[in-house]
Order: sequence, then structure tokens, then C-alpha cells
Amino acid sequence: MERFGLVGLPNAGKSSLYNALTGGGALAAPYPFATKDPNIGVAKVPDTRVDQLAVMSKTKTLVHASVQVVDIGGLVEGASKGEGLGNKFLANIREVDAIVFVLRAFVDGDVTGPDDPLEHLRIVEIELALADLETVEKRLNQAIRASKLDKGLGDEIAALQAANDALSEGRPLYRANLKAEFQEQLAPHFLLTNRPVLVVVNVGENDLDTIPAVEARVRAELNDAGANVEVIGMCVQLEAEAATIVDPVERAEMLEGFGLGEGALFRMVRSAYHLLGLRTFLTTGEKETRAWTFRAGSKAPECAGRIHTDLQRRFIRAEVIQWDELIALGSWKQAREMGKLRVEGKEYEFVDGDVTEFLHGA
Repeated sequence: MERFGLVGLPNAGKSSLYNALTGGGALAAPYPFATKDPNIGVAKVPDTRVDQLAVMSKTKTLVHASVQVVDIGGLVEGASKGEGLGNKFLANIREVDAIVFVLRAFVDGDVTGPDDPLEHLRIVEIELALADLETVEKRLNQAIRASKLDKGLGDEIAALQAANDALSEGRPLYRANLKAEFQEQLAPHFLLTNRPVLVVVNVGENDLDTIPAVEARVRAELNDAGANVEVIGMCVQLEAEAATIVDPVERAEMLEGFGLGEGALFRMVRSAYHLLGLRTFLTTGEKETRAWTFRAGSKAPECAGRIHTDLQRRFIRAEVIQWDELIALGSWKQAREMGKLRVEGKEYEFVDGDVTEFLHGA
């Protein structure tokens, strides 16, 4: 299962966000390094399409898509040199597919550290960039020496040199506008900053009205430097409290009472899911309506294999319709009778929101 890691300075709200996402019991304490070992849990991806299809099909069981969440301990200045628990935490970051920066934007006299989200961002980015720079310099020197005998290393050396130039300026690679082929060349080195990034800005309970301005400030800092990064502001404490309310109506009433709509937590999970390159196709019937995860660009047999490997091996064709068109028609039976189901073969690339039935050989 693909995973995203929560990264930030101590006491930025990472563990509280982790608990809200996963229902986990990570210790959230107002002192540094309350999290020493990574907490790993599973977050359900909210999807109203599942709910609407389930109503249409009078479904007994609903299954949403999910992703892994890793709560990584707080970084501090000097982490790239081993300060705090830097080396250990940096190693944990290498094991995730995408990073969610959690930046503090709340004032609390009991919590140490800066309350300016841009200062949080500066420290975290520099530490990750310095760690990457050490890795790149080492590999670049090796590749240059080896290239005297192996002329096929030219593309890798060009990518490493571009990465070295950016990192030497303290610029993380996701801000460096590297060419796609350079990013591919760098992928085997598991660099910390050469992966997708999402930013969560954590404001105080009394500062909800500042969220648009705080988001804009952080977004401007990132986008002015060439990074196309989504920034989501929220009060993690309130979102965590809402997440503990089992009844969806009561939870919605609480969020609405604070003027938060559906809440930023759901938007953040969906964004992280798409950031990982994940998409959803759906199946529906009386027994079950389920969201199935696939990677963008996957073809029909691969998607069938997400349900069962036998379906992939024996794939014949798929009957497909977009979820909203199916809802409008009222039932799978009605869609078939009206000739609205598309018959797709092995080369069809599934699209997010496709509802399907797979036909396979015996």
C-alpha cells in the first residue's frame, strides 16, 4: 500500500493529525521527540461516490479506498548532521512515497519553537536538502570516476549535476523544475526532496478566519520558487476532535458550527491520495459497493488484477460507465438495457470514477 509521511518540526501537530487520519493512539505531547519511532496507520479516503452508489444499489457493505500514513518524529536544525534524532528520522522519510509537511502557525506559550510557518518550512527544507546534497555529491563523484570506463553514465551524471546545483543553493528538488528524465534518473537514489509534496498549515482554534491568508502566504513562497504544491490550512486540533465523533451527522454539525464545511481533513486525504498518483474505480451491487485503487495510466487487465489475479490472467473485457452517468440512469440493469455500458478491451486505460464489471474466461 502506498504511504505518505507527516514531516515537520517538533510539536507542529503531526501526531494529532496522524490520530485524526487513522484513529490511532500516537502520543501527542507538548515537548520535542514525543514520537521517536514512526507510527504507521491506515487512513480511509473519503469518497461520496461510494456513498451515492451504495444508496442506488441498496448495498449492505461499503468499502472505501485507503492509504498508509506514517507519523515521523520532529526534525530540528542540524538534523542532516545528526542533531536530535536526525539520522533516524531522515531514514524514515526515505521509506515514504510522498511527504506532507505539517507547519505550525499557532501561538502557544507551552510549546517550544517558532510559530511562523515559513520558518518551519525553511528549516525542514534546508535539512532535507542538505541530506540530499551529501547523497548526491557522493554518487556524482563515483559516477564521474566510473564514466572513464562506462560511457553510458552520461545521463545519470547530467541529472546528478542538475540536482547538485539546486541542492547547493539550499533548494529542494521538488522546487528545482528538474526535467522529467532527470527525475527518473534520480529515482533509484531515494532522495528526500525528489518526491511529491503536500503542505498542511496548522492554525490555532481561535484563528480559523486567518486560514485563507496563511494558505496564500505559504503558497506564494512555494509557487514563486517554481513549486506547484497544494497548501491546505486547518486547525488540526478541531479536525482531530471532529474525527472522534462517530455519527456523521453530529460530526458535520460540529464542523459546520465552526464554519469548516466538510472539514479540511477529508480534502487533505483526497489530495494526498492523488498526489501519490492513485486513482479509483468502483464496483457496486447489493452485497457490496467498493472503491478500488489503481495507478494513473493502468490498463483494464491491471485494474482487474486489483480485485483478483485470476481476473487479470483471464481478462476478456470490461463493461464500464462513469459513476455520475450510472447514478443518473438509476441502476446497472437500466444502463445495460439502454446501451450505455461501454465495452472496453485490454488496451483501455481506466479513468478515475469508472464503475465496472469484468468479464473473464473460465
